Amino acid sequence: MDGMPGMAFHVRLQRSVLAGAERRALIWMARRLPLSVTPDHLSELALAAMFATGASFAALRLTRWAALGVVAGLAVNWFGDSLDGTLARVRQRQRPRYGFYVDHLVDGVGALFLVAGLAVSGLTSPGPAWAALLAYLILQLHIVLKAHATGVFQIAFGGVGGTELRLLLVALNTSLLAGPTLLEVFRGGLFDAVLVMGTAALTGTLLVDAIHTARSLDLAERGPTAPLTPGRA
Repeated sequence: MDGMPGMAFHVRLQRSVLAGAERRALIWMARRLPLSVTPDHLSELALAAMFATGASFAALRLTRWAALGVVAGLAVNWFGDSLDGTLARVRQRQRPRYGFYVDHLVDGVGALFLVAGLAVSGLTSPGPAWAALLAYLILQLHIVLKAHATGVFQIAFGGVGGTELRLLLVALNTSLLAGPTLLEVFRGGLFDAVLVMGTAALTGTLLVDAIHTARSLDLAERGPTAPLTPGRA
């Protein structure tokens, strides 16, 4: 779903590695969904799936096979979160401001569900998990503010967007199914290291793009400067 407060439309900037193939797949699926399925249904599905993902992470304390629930939850979340806006556009039923608001609210609450489950999963210490959530939410805040100030809704940075991040989590959790030894390696600090690197990447992305955006807005809004003239002694 598109849109932002105060503007009818904005430019979607989606340059992730999988953006082209993902867009074609989503349009194909949107055209084949029953008319009874609405974008709101898909947003609700995305949020419920992220709750299930967090619950599956928490269940890793009991069994490594809960990783299958994490993978399934992330797949369903991608389906709902990625398809809701496409469905609205395919059916020409966009509600720009409503969609923009709901999408970002669902993303933020969904991230909280996921990290809450991860923090109690035993895979990682709570500190790195909550630090990663904080970095993610601040980056999302920057994306929203940038969209409002510039009219550009940037969905991916450095070729990485939500789909690529989901696939990374899917790969990590799928590897847990290889055997209990790898699970213990993850619990021994490997997952902490992954989260620390991810947090550093999110923070670096935020700083670089925030500085660039602020400088661009500063230059764009500066009025013409009168030339300096030499004064008389």
